[in-house]
Amino acid sequence: MTRYVVDSWAWIEYLEGSLLGGKVRERLADNRNEIFTHVVSLAEIISKVRRREKDTDAAWSAIMTNSKIFVLSEKESKDAGLLHAKMKSKHSNFGLADSFVLSAARKLGAKVLTGDPHFASVEEAVMLS
Repeated sequence: MTRYVVDSWAWIEYLEGSLLGGKVRERLADNRNEIFTHVVSLAEIISKVRRREKDTDAAWSAIMTNSKIFVLSEKESKDAGLLHAKMKSKHSNFGLADSFVLSAARKLGAKVLTGDPHFASVEEAVMLS
């Protein structure tokens, strides 16, 4: 079994039905995989879908149907904040939401499924290309 935390970048590709979204779809369809979405990513995705004037209910339903939601605790917030400070010192554009995703992946022993260039040098990242 492979665990994945699917980040916002990958979910948006999936929701748009792009070629890279098809690669996300393959992993979602494989019953040997365990799929997670961070609750912060969920908010980020819904915001992006709304700003693009797309169907937020359909996006919500797709994510809720195809993944388990990783809900953060106070400790996980602290861990993500510390990770963000560390990553920011190396990669000036590494976002706070990215830190939540990476921190969750490390806690779960999972890979981050993404195409976001911010993750290019991250060991846990499976880069879609």
